[in-house]
Amino acid sequence: MTNITGPVITCQMLIRKPASEVFNAFIDPSVTTNFWFTKSSGSLTAGQSVTWEWEMYGASAPVSVKEIVDNQLIRIEWGDPATTVEFEFNDRKDDTTYVIIRSYGFKQEGEELISVIIDNTGGFTTVLDGLKAWLEHGLRLNLIGDKFAGGK
Repeated sequence: MTNITGPVITCQMLIRKPASEVFNAFIDPSVTTNFWFTKSSGSLTAGQSVTWEWEMYGASAPVSVKEIVDNQLIRIEWGDPATTVEFEFNDRKDDTTYVIIRSYGFKQEGEELISVIIDNTGGFTTVLDGLKAWLEHGLRLNLIGDKFAGGK
């Protein structure tokens, strides 16, 4: 993790799959679309940009890939205003992976910052829950699509 000032949102989960498989789930949109966004303009590659879409909400986000360390780390910037998100993959000897997602670099202040912190914490927790269900059990829970089905 780089030298950071300000709040850092941290979400984590043990995934009972090897790090290479868990890492690939975030790199390859044909896997990621089973638990997070519905469409991507491409795979994550260091130094490149892609667009992620959540078609059910008519929403999209530009994603700039800052760093990739195979099977260990993905660092992106996304959103407006842009924030940094790090996906850390800790390979364990029992063919499991401890995933840590950190989000930081928030420009908001006061009540707006509190709202963004809540949204980030809930959102990335939901992503990890969906990842776990998909990779461990082959279950597509549609968590992101159902999260705001009643409207936001």
